[in-house]
Amino acid sequence: MKYDLFCSDFDGTLAASDNTVSQINKNAIARYLQAGGIFAVCTGRSLDSALPRAREAGLTQGLLIAFQGATIADIATGKLLKDDCFPPECALKAIRAMEKRNLHVHVYTVEGFYSNMQDDLLALYEKVCGVTAEVVTKEPLSDFVKNRALRIVKVLAMVQPPQRHALREELARELSGDYFVTCSSEWLVEIMPAGQNKGAAVDFLSEYYKIPKEKIAAIGDQLNDLPMLEHAGGKFAVQNGQEELKKIAVTVSSNDENGVAEAILKYAMEIVEG
Repeated sequence: MKYDLFCSDFDGTLAASDNTVSQINKNAIARYLQAGGIFAVCTGRSLDSALPRAREAGLTQGLLIAFQGATIADIATGKLLKDDCFPPECALKAIRAMEKRNLHVHVYTVEGFYSNMQDDLLALYEKVCGVTAEVVTKEPLSDFVKNRALRIVKVLAMVQPPQRHALREELARELSGDYFVTCSSEWLVEIMPAGQNKGAAVDFLSEYYKIPKEKIAAIGDQLNDLPMLEHAGGKFAVQNGQEELKKIAVTVSSNDENGVAEAILKYAMEIVEG
């Protein structure tokens, strides 16, 4: 095989627009695993949201990367191999930067998440991700987090799609180099601690499995996937992905047309179907 380890984003990449993983993608993953390859889901989702979906895709062992790479867990046991978070004051600064803009904010611990608004956007998010927020309205989220000394892994804002790029750039300027500010969907602007991204996750997997990065492939669709592609030897973007990814990657079919299966079979395994 050309690539011994294959990292795939989930939403917008492995999952179709209806939030399902196609049987064609599942079959390609199974074929890759049977041939000795290692497949890893690498997502911005929380661990409790991502684990059931990884298992649904047929993964019963190996590693799952959640929270953009801040959390890495063993799929079979749920044991954490990497468990990073914000320093407390950095978490509060990120939350307050969003609060002062009156945004719909989520904050995450490894165990769960909290939202400052109960609205249709939250209901949609909970349905897609299969998780439920604790809604905090009696005090600012920043005070809630500080008073309870919560260990925060990720902070995000839910926004209308036309707002997201401007907000991302504005927050990146304001928060400077101590943070990684990115977009993981049309609706989400996410803030992570500096260095906690999917590129660092590729580095972790390379060291963990003793596989050189030139033998690792990665596929994604959003800006948060860009570090992952930059660190991997094989770079793939689904057709529905952002142009920034397509500029450095081989473009395969969209997430609704089994782009992950195409990348695995045609490029990682170099199988030419008759």
